[in-house]
Amino acid sequence: MEVTTAAHSIPANEEVEIDIFPFFRMYRSGRVERFGGTDKVPPSLDPATGVDSKDVIIDPSTGVFARLYLPPTANDGGKLPILFYIHGGGFCIESAASPVYHRHLNDLSSLTPLIAVSVDYRLAPEHRLPAAYDDSWTAFRWVFSRADPWLAQHGDFGRVFVAGDSAGGNIAHHIALRAAAEGLAIKGLALIHPYFGGSVPVGSESADSGRMWKFIFPDTEGLDDPRRNPVAEGAPSLAALGCERVLVSVAEKDFLRERGLIYYEKLKESGWRGEVEFVETPEANHVFHLSNPETEQAKNKIKLLTDFFKKD
Repeated sequence: MEVTTAAHSIPANEEVEIDIFPFFRMYRSGRVERFGGTDKVPPSLDPATGVDSKDVIIDPSTGVFARLYLPPTANDGGKLPILFYIHGGGFCIESAASPVYHRHLNDLSSLTPLIAVSVDYRLAPEHRLPAAYDDSWTAFRWVFSRADPWLAQHGDFGRVFVAGDSAGGNIAHHIALRAAAEGLAIKGLALIHPYFGGSVPVGSESADSGRMWKFIFPDTEGLDDPRRNPVAEGAPSLAALGCERVLVSVAEKDFLRERGLIYYEKLKESGWRGEVEFVETPEANHVFHLSNPETEQAKNKIKLLTDFFKKD
């Protein structure tokens, strides 16, 4: 009697092509199974903060949208800072509609206060890099078009900040470089536990830390691609950052800590004339303030960010 095992019964196109935990599993059919970061909430008037939010389609051809946040103080008179925020998730999970980021942007908008624009870029691996970079840039340019009435009526375009965590921090760096090259003024750049890498592991990085990068970015220049390693030989000079202030925030137990420190040190050495601050949270893990927002450490991180956005 012939026994057919479960493995033999799997159709060829449903075999796993790559498994990258904790982000996604992709099958040969093209189907993608994500391990998290898929929950979404609608925009709303937040009862806890009084912040209103809405979704605006930026590019109908791609479906890219931004979620905008307007604090209750917007009608008190005076213009508000504008925060362009880019979510993390390894370029592969999460969204501007994620409950984690929705809460985070409500808090930042209320406590600063500011108008926030949280971009929902297309995710890999269905949309390989550089799609996330391109979508974020399209949304950033849209902000400066002043097409939305919230931005046009209440936004202070002399106080535009760019911020992002993890992969979003990586994209934020490149947005700031490109903005400077194209003459779009940024007041400050906040890199929160930013994802950077290189061909040679540092700190607690694993030797195969670039495996996902090469899969989601098949046309990459390699593990020292300037989009992954902003301090690599041949990368654009950090001195080209056009903003006045930079905040580099890391967590002690985060394997990305050393990359953030290297970025900070290289920025100071680059000849850039702005003000840079490096803040490390002791005994903390990657994006702890998003996963455990009620802790004292998380509240301190939020205050760090709001103070950065408030400062003239």
